[in-house]
Amino acid sequence: QVQLVESGGGSVQSGGSLRLSCAASELISDYYGIGWFRQAPGKEREGIFCITISGSTWYVESVEGRFTISRDNVQRTVYLQMNNLKPEDTAVYFCAASPDYCSGDASDFSHWGQGTQVTVSS
Repeated sequence: QVQLVESGGGSVQSGGSLRLSCAASELISDYYGIGWFRQAPGKEREGIFCITISGSTWYVESVEGRFTISRDNVQRTVYLQMNNLKPEDTAVYFCAASPDYCSGDASDFSHWGQGTQVTVSS
């Protein structure tokens, strides 16, 4: 089974940027969708962005124009570029792989990383 490892989290001020990486232990081209989710304290896990093997994307409205996603199949890595960060973006960010779907529904994804913390201060 594929192992996913997130990195790139940290603490930034409002308006700052971070780039998260999701490194896979095997070819991500074996998975239809690679998604990014986040979970803030006391809240449910939220799907925010997903990219398919062909490069099509799905994203949630709250990140439109601020976040972008890309995948490097050779490097087995998916990136989430986050710009103009806001305090409400504070959460643990997870990447996940799905063999069949690309969506914001966590139940569609079968493999998960351990998460990386993103903290945005005002």
